[in-house]
Amino acid sequence: MTATQEPTQGAAGEIGRDRRRKEDQRLITGRTRWTDNITLPGMLHLAMVRSPFPHARITSIDTSAARASTNVVAVLTGADLAESQGACINAWPVVTDQVTPAHLPMPTDRVAFAGETVAVVVARSAAEARDAAELVEVEYDELPAALDLKEAAAAHETGGALAHPDLGTNVSAVWRFDSAEAGTGGDVEAAIAEARANGIVIEREYRQQRLIPAFMEPRSVVVDPTGEQITMWSATQVPHILRFAIAATTGVPESKIRVIAPDVGGGFGGKLQQTPEEMIAFAVARRLGKPVKFTETRSESLLTAHHGRDQWQRLTLAATKDGHVTGLKVDLLADLGAYVAIVGGGVPVLGAFMFNAIYKFPAYQFQTTNVLTNKTWTDAYRGAGRPEATFAIERLMDELAAELGKDPLEVREMNWIKHEEFPFTTVAGLEYDSGNYEAATARAKEMFGYDALRAEQAERRARKDRVQLGIGVSTFTEMCGLAPSRVLGSLNYGAGGWEHAEVRMLATGKVEVVTGASAHGQGHETAFSQIVADRLGVPFEDVEVLHGDTQISHKGLDTYGSRSLVVGGEALVRAADKVIEKARPIAAHLLEASVDDLEFSGGRFTVKGTDSGMAITEIATAVFAAHNLPDGVEPSLDSEATFDPVNFNYPHGTHLCAVEVDTETGQVRMRKYACCDDIGNVINPLIVSGQVHGGLVQGIAQALWEEAVYDENGTLVTGSFVDYLLPTAADTISFELDHTTSPATTNSLGTKGVGEAGTIASTPAVVNAVVDALRPFGVHDVAMPCTPERVWRAINSGGSGGETTGAAAPHFDPSTGMSGTVDRAEGDVQ
Repeated sequence: MTATQEPTQGAAGEIGRDRRRKEDQRLITGRTRWTDNITLPGMLHLAMVRSPFPHARITSIDTSAARASTNVVAVLTGADLAESQGACINAWPVVTDQVTPAHLPMPTDRVAFAGETVAVVVARSAAEARDAAELVEVEYDELPAALDLKEAAAAHETGGALAHPDLGTNVSAVWRFDSAEAGTGGDVEAAIAEARANGIVIEREYRQQRLIPAFMEPRSVVVDPTGEQITMWSATQVPHILRFAIAATTGVPESKIRVIAPDVGGGFGGKLQQTPEEMIAFAVARRLGKPVKFTETRSESLLTAHHGRDQWQRLTLAATKDGHVTGLKVDLLADLGAYVAIVGGGVPVLGAFMFNAIYKFPAYQFQTTNVLTNKTWTDAYRGAGRPEATFAIERLMDELAAELGKDPLEVREMNWIKHEEFPFTTVAGLEYDSGNYEAATARAKEMFGYDALRAEQAERRARKDRVQLGIGVSTFTEMCGLAPSRVLGSLNYGAGGWEHAEVRMLATGKVEVVTGASAHGQGHETAFSQIVADRLGVPFEDVEVLHGDTQISHKGLDTYGSRSLVVGGEALVRAADKVIEKARPIAAHLLEASVDDLEFSGGRFTVKGTDSGMAITEIATAVFAAHNLPDGVEPSLDSEATFDPVNFNYPHGTHLCAVEVDTETGQVRMRKYACCDDIGNVINPLIVSGQVHGGLVQGIAQALWEEAVYDENGTLVTGSFVDYLLPTAADTISFELDHTTSPATTNSLGTKGVGEAGTIASTPAVVNAVVDALRPFGVHDVAMPCTPERVWRAINSGGSGGETTGAAAPHFDPSTGMSGTVDRAEGDVQ
C-alpha cells in the first residue's frame, strides 16, 4: 500500500486521506529520543537484584561485596527505602470486599514471584551496576508457591499453597452479572433446563494461555531530582496517571512531579502500569539527589513486565433444535498473578459485557473468580478482556454449527442483531449504537472466496488428503473508547474516562494542538493534525501536535482501550470549534459585518452574499497585535475542551481464515486471511491498515505460537525470544482488508476504535480454522497455541475429546486442550 501524493497547501478533505505518518521521519532516521537515549550530567545507573524463587521469605541480604565494587555508589534494599518508595496502586477494586495484597515496589520481608526486586545497585555505569548486582548475597527461606490456577482457587478449602499467607485465601474477588437480576434478560438456568429438555446444550472449557506483551522497546526510566521539580522520563503509556500514582503514594506534591513520555516503542497495554522500577528509581533519585537511569534487559522485560490473558473459561450455551440461542452461562477463573495490578482485576469484568457479542441472547449469566498466584501479575493486554470473550463465544458458535450440521455463518446470521435493529440494548445491558453485520460479512465472504474454499474443502475430505483444509469464522464487536466516567464509576473504577485537548492559534497562523492522549506508535500526531486541519481549514503541515509531557499537556487520561481517537479526537474537535466561535465576533468587527451574516468554510469567514472575507490565520495575527478588537473581547483564540462520552463505541467485523493442516505432522500453515471491519468513519486509511495488520499478527500469534510457560518450580521457562515465539514477517501471510461504514453516533466524527480490533477477531478465526480441518478426526478443540505437537496429539487421540451425549461431566486433556459435552433432547439424531 502506498500513500497518496500529498499537497503542500490547503486542508480540504484531510479526513479520509492516506497520509504518511509525521512521526515516522524522525523514527526511521534515528533522530528520536527513546528514554534509554537520555543522558544527564552526573547520571547514575541502576541494576535490580531479583528473586529466583516464586515465593520465599527474605532472611538476610549481604550487600558488602557489591558496595565495594568499582564505581558503585550505593546498594539499597526494601528496608532502606521503606519510608520513601511509595506503593503500586490498584485503581479498580471490582468488588467492595476485594482482597488486595499490599504491593511495595521492593518488598522488605517476602517475595511473591520469581523476578521480584529485593535490592537495587547504583553505579556510575550500567555495566558496573549489573556486575555488582551479581555480588549481592540474598538468603531465602522458600515457601510453598501457588502456581496452578485451579488449585490456587481452591486452596482455602483444600489447604493448598497461598500466594500471600497473611490473606488466608487466593481468591481476590468474585464478580457476577445475571441478566435476570439486572433486568436485562431472562433466567439463564431456566433457559438451560428448557434446552436440555427440548433443544441443545453445549458445554465447553477453554484455556486462555498466559501471554507477554513483548513490546519493541524495553521499559526504561530516567529520574532527575535536581531542579525545582522532580522530572521523570519513562517509556510509559500513562504519564498523567503515573504522576498521580507517584504523588498519591509518596506524598510528593503532584505539582512538584513532571512526567515525560518521549518516543515510546510500543506498549499494547504492557506499559500502562505504575511499575515498581519507576517507583524505585524515583525513590533512589530523591535519596541520592542525583539523576538515575534504569533500562531493563529483554529477559527482565519478559520476566517482570506484566503478562496478559491467563484464564480458564467454562461455558454453557443453550439453543433451540434449529439453532436459535436461548441462554449463555460463563464461569471464569482469572489468574491475577502475585498482585492486583493497576486495572488487572477489572480485565475479566470488561470481558463480561462482550461474551454475548453480536448475538441476541435472551438470558445471560457471567461470573469471574479472580485468583492470586505466585507468578508475574497480569493486566490489560491488547483488547483487555474482549479478546478472551470473543474467543469463547466464537468457538461456541462454531460448536453449535457443527452440532446442527449447518454452515457456521448461517448459524451466526440466525442469531445476530440485524442492521435495522440498531440502536440495540444487549442482554449485558449495553446499548450498541450502530452496526451492519450483514454488510461486513458479505464483503468478507466476497474477498475470501468463501464458497470456492468450502468446495475445495469438501473435495479434500472426500479424497482423504493428508493435508486438510480448515475454514475459520470470527465475527466480533467490542466495547471500546474506554471512557464514560459514570459507567466506570458504577463499576467501582477509580478514575474517570474523559479526555482533554487544547488548540492554540499562533501569531503566524500556525496551530499547536495539545492532547492528553499519549502516543506509543498509533500515529496521533498525524491523525490529530488531519482532524484539526480539516476543522480550521489550515494546511496539514501547519499543525503541530504536542503530547506526553505533563508540563505541556497538564490534563489527560492517556492512551489504552482504543480511546485516543474516539475520546481524545472528539475533545480536539470541540476545542477547534471553540476557536472558530471565538474568532467569529472578531472577524465580524474587522469585516464591519454582523456576526449573523458570517459563514465559516475552508478556513475563511465570509460575509453572506459578498466576496468580503478573512482567513482564520489572518485573524490570529490580528488578535496577536490586538490593535483593533471589539470592546470586551480578550486577545486570544486559544481554546480547550474536555470530552466525556455518554457511551462506549462498538466497532465490529467479520474475519475469515483458511489454514492447511498436515495430518501426519500436525503442522499448520495459513493459506488465506480476509477481513472486513466496520470502524465508523475513517480518518486515515493508511494508519488504520497498519493498526489492523499489527492486531491480526498479535491475535494469530496467540492462536499458533505464543505462550508464557512456568515450570513446577515457578520459573518462567519462556524467558527469552528463543523460547517465547514471536512471529516475524516470514511466519505470516498477506492479509486482505476492507471496511464498511456505520458511523458512530457517540461522537461528531462518527469514528470507532480500531487499535485492538485485529487482535480481538483473529485468534478465534485461526483456531476455528484449525478445528474445522480436524473435525473428521473427532476433534472439537485444540489448546492454544496450536503447535504441531498439540495438533498431532489431537488427531491421534482417537477422538477422545470429541462430542459425547448425555449429561456427563466435561473431560479435559491438557495435552490436547479438548473438553466438553453436548446434551440434546432425547429422540434427536446424535
